[in-house]
Amino acid sequence: MKSMTPFLMFEGRAEEAILFYRSVFKDFEVVFINYFETGDMKGKVMQSLVNIHENNIIINDASITHDFSFTPSMNFFIECESEQEQIDLYEKFKSKGSILMPLDDYGFSKQYAFVTDPFGVGWQLNLSE
Repeated sequence: MKSMTPFLMFEGRAEEAILFYRSVFKDFEVVFINYFETGDMKGKVMQSLVNIHENNIIINDASITHDFSFTPSMNFFIECESEQEQIDLYEKFKSKGSILMPLDDYGFSKQYAFVTDPFGVGWQLNLSE
């Protein structure tokens, strides 16, 4: 295997997601972004590669309509280095997303939260011990 990279396929909101993730994460970079140049998808994200804290993620807008979307069963698990980092991420995600499990002690973690962003992508936020 050469590589394995998460691939997030949006329905016309990829650029909005990229801008949101840029506002959430301090260590965020758009490696490249290409747009559709013609047709109904003109101006939408054909393909992009972003990097969040040394983790590549491919983001695009679907060029065809499909009957599926994001589900919390597939999500990103973030080990936060500090309580303040975790609180900052939690506040940013919950401001426009939804809370599946509020920030709390759940036994398996002294401080943990599970949220979705405004696009339905799930994020688990765990405080490293």
